[in-house]
Amino acid sequence: MATRAEDIAEQRLENLDNIRARDIDPYPPSYHITHTLEETSLIFEQQEKSAEISPPPNPQLAGRIMAKRSMGKMSFYDICDGSGKLQLCFRRDLLGQDKYAVLSDIDIGDFIGATGNLFRTKTGEITLAVSDFTLLCKSLRPMPEKWHGLVDVEKRYRQRYLDLISHEKVRNTFILRSKIVTAVRNFLEARNFLEVETPVLQSRAGGAAAKPFVTHHHALDEDLYLRIALELPLKKLIIGGFDRVYEIGRVFRNEGISTRHNPEFSLLECYQAYADYKDMMRLIEEMVSHVALTTLGTLNLLRDGKSIDLAPPWQRLDLRQAVKEYSDIDFEDYPDTDSLRSAMIKKGIEVDPAKKRANLIDELVSTFVEPELIQPTFLLDYPVEMSPLAKRKRGNSRLVERFEAFIDGIEIANSFTELNDPLEQRERFQQQAKEHAGDEEMEVADEDFLQAMEYGMPPTGGLGTGIDRLVMLFSGEKSLRDVILFPQLKTREHHA
Repeated sequence: MATRAEDIAEQRLENLDNIRARDIDPYPPSYHITHTLEETSLIFEQQEKSAEISPPPNPQLAGRIMAKRSMGKMSFYDICDGSGKLQLCFRRDLLGQDKYAVLSDIDIGDFIGATGNLFRTKTGEITLAVSDFTLLCKSLRPMPEKWHGLVDVEKRYRQRYLDLISHEKVRNTFILRSKIVTAVRNFLEARNFLEVETPVLQSRAGGAAAKPFVTHHHALDEDLYLRIALELPLKKLIIGGFDRVYEIGRVFRNEGISTRHNPEFSLLECYQAYADYKDMMRLIEEMVSHVALTTLGTLNLLRDGKSIDLAPPWQRLDLRQAVKEYSDIDFEDYPDTDSLRSAMIKKGIEVDPAKKRANLIDELVSTFVEPELIQPTFLLDYPVEMSPLAKRKRGNSRLVERFEAFIDGIEIANSFTELNDPLEQRERFQQQAKEHAGDEEMEVADEDFLQAMEYGMPPTGGLGTGIDRLVMLFSGEKSLRDVILFPQLKTREHHA
């Protein structure tokens, strides 16, 4: 027995045949519009307020039909374009019997172009009295139901186009995302950062501790890796003489999927010669506040009843003290993996026996500290084994000059005073390889990068910021999947 959706699809095919039988092309190649729907409404409202402004004469408008109401000799359609919505009024006496009859074969979801005169109905709605119209695209599948919309969460992600059609909030989130990226670019370029592009396919997956995706290049007959970070090529550009560089690019990590992790995501990394991590602190807090003012018009966010103030300067906390305060474990009292693991077990913390000391400290931070950091906060000065690319802290060689920035319990940035001693860098890589042998997420040594460092890299501050998490923060969404247009999902053969 046919489903309701199949019956509707069959009816639409019949309507398509009827349209063609009328010698009408249901898929014309183009249509000239004179105004967007938002522009049309705005001009009409201005004309109502001032006689000096004339409404557009016979504007040509276009959009997708989202609703229709027929009253015999008169029909009202709501159409939407990328800017907004407008009501169309079709009258049989104005269009003629034959033209008006075409409407019987036009469905919700079809695209239509129309021209005519604007007026305001008795209910106060700006409306186009249609004098002529053109079918621009015939939709063969029904739109999501008007009142229930697209409620299946997985279907929303798989068929994002339907999600965008159904939910204005979703459309606004991705408009906001675009504005955030533009604001980030404008901020950095106003400070003389140069935007660059670096390779996605790399011979070594370096710059972060993560498991990479591997592919095979047939012509070269060698394996290549999708990049897991942007860091090493950007540092090479610093070595090459570009003093301020940045890239906003996709990176790929062969890791689990969660509300805060997607195998591919958008990352901003920027590097500034002659700077350190304190300069990067000022840069990120100024950048986030600038982006907030530009896109939201405020520095105050309300998230789950919590008021978050983005105004600089942000709170600065020592990592060791924060972990000690929230977990009651001082990791400096446990200088090796075994002793720290034992201390965590005594606290009732489940510990993966394969994890090394650096991983255990990171777990203490993510479990106990991060959820407490609601206001913008920098965690400062990490153990050296957690950051093989960072310079040792002045006055304490067991730590490195590194910070992570958190807002609303989510990490949004990571930064180092970059290590620029090529001999120490090589030694760090070698030490890590010895301690983490067999770990697929280990930071790998990149001989080409080490050779580049031997030519000399000036003192440099580096910063990495997750664009997706920044959009989560500004939009109030709880999952990365809601701020990535096409999040990674398990492949299905049939998901119509």
